[in-house]
Amino acid sequence: MNNVHITVYGAEVKCASCIHLPSALETKEWLEAAIHRKFPDYDRININYCDIDTPKTDEQQLFSKKILEDIYFYPLVVINGDVVAEGNPRLPVIFEKITNEAEK
Repeated sequence: MNNVHITVYGAEVKCASCIHLPSALETKEWLEAAIHRKFPDYDRININYCDIDTPKTDEQQLFSKKILEDIYFYPLVVINGDVVAEGNPRLPVIFEKITNEAEK
């Protein structure tokens, strides 16, 4: 089984189109809980939050820049470098991507 790295990108201020949705940090916490319920024995899933105003890695800088340039909306969910959701994430899509990445 392979490691699965999930990053949820966002900011303290919600984007204009996401005003009625949870914040990006709340989305990360919700995803973390749902993923651990679905994959309770899979300890190779790593979930991080990245504030788009303070990215730390090259990948985080790349995706943060794209969000700031309005190429993507946040919260943005990236799994192993692939964008799987933006705005309001869908669990079935995320679960499918996790399963596919874990089986590689």
